[in-house]
Amino acid sequence: MLQIGPGEIGDNQPLFGPESLGLDSVDALQIVVALDKNYGLKIIDPAMAKDILQNVSTITETIERHRMGEPILRPPTQG
Repeated sequence: MLQIGPGEIGDNQPLFGPESLGLDSVDALQIVVALDKNYGLKIIDPAMAKDILQNVSTITETIERHRMGEPILRPPTQG
């Protein structure tokens, strides 16, 4: 369990991997399930999940694209 609050997580801070928050595969699965349950966003491709779950910004951009009816066939662009 993370020992920091939501306000301490930067929008572009990596969620997984080196120099990240240290989330693991169980956390990734929980996020994917939550995105489906709360937003109807189904992520079935592991490679796409890896791209979408990079950070808070990529998750938010994907939700926004999904809400606008855009197909989620590629990851959001990183600026």
